[in-house]
Amino acid sequence: MATTKDDSTDSVQFFEGVEKLLEIWFTSSSSINRKQGDLRQIPQWKWQSLLKIVRCEIISICRTEHVDAYVLSESSMFLSKRRLILKTCGTTTPLQCLEPLLELIKEYTGFEEVENVFYSRKNYKKPELQISPHQAFEEEVGLLDTFFPGGEAYCLGSVDSDCWYLYTLNKEKSVDEPSEPDQTLEILMTHLDPEIMALFTRDVCSSADEATQKSGIDKLIPNMIIDDFLFEPCGYSMNGVSKNGNYMTIHITPEPEFSYVSFESNIPEASYEEIIRRVLNTFKPKKFVVTVFANKESIAASCPRDLEQTDFLKCSGDWLRTDVQYCRFKNYDLTCAFYSRFPS
Repeated sequence: MATTKDDSTDSVQFFEGVEKLLEIWFTSSSSINRKQGDLRQIPQWKWQSLLKIVRCEIISICRTEHVDAYVLSESSMFLSKRRLILKTCGTTTPLQCLEPLLELIKEYTGFEEVENVFYSRKNYKKPELQISPHQAFEEEVGLLDTFFPGGEAYCLGSVDSDCWYLYTLNKEKSVDEPSEPDQTLEILMTHLDPEIMALFTRDVCSSADEATQKSGIDKLIPNMIIDDFLFEPCGYSMNGVSKNGNYMTIHITPEPEFSYVSFESNIPEASYEEIIRRVLNTFKPKKFVVTVFANKESIAASCPRDLEQTDFLKCSGDWLRTDVQYCRFKNYDLTCAFYSRFPS
């Protein structure tokens, strides 16, 4: 996975673990297209061609009745009836594919409208190594605005240290479009335990399955069908999907000099505290960011407010919340919280 020489050492190849996360919901003014359209109707070779623009490729696919989950050479892609999630790390260029993507969707599904867009990422460790338009958030926003008039851009956290960027449409939902529950939990972790990170190297584990089981990833969310991959010489990606269409995805850059782990899931929960604790106990980061999105139809509707509580995660005695910000959008609530481990 690592392809770029790290300036600080001749022996370690730098790899940017931070992902660019693009989620788009599609719809149509035609009730027939809304009923019959499905992103999974698009031929796989079309997705392969599109991903070349993004600078990644398909490694494996896991399909259920509700979702197609792709493990990519740089992270993951999920396709459901009218939602695309494209999450890519390294020096990938997902926003470069927007024009052909929108044309592809319209040609094969009949969806000619974008209901909502979420583009987000944490700040990079080495932004200068990124490829246009991804070196600066302002450049990304400029490109997104050409495709999505009325989009809004946010920076949560501190621009001088750790921050999380978001771009979204934040527009009113059409009254004739049925509302469906939607929620997303994301945990972005850095400064991870070296012994745990060693599990995600070929020196310690000979297969992805071995790394998944030894680390306890298979126990984070029960009853998930797991599709995992262990890179050579190190690095790990997995998608988990449930029969009802929920997903989780984990991506690991294990090198001690720039270790990074991301966890994401749309599993509906009335509280995410237990899942967050499980993830933290599995990877033992020294710093992490949590974001929770939920709309009012979701069982998780109150979860964004949970992160605002001063005692959230405090009972373990391990974590100091350094920043928290709450946003109320037209259809979603969002909280973004930053944590650091107390010195031992």
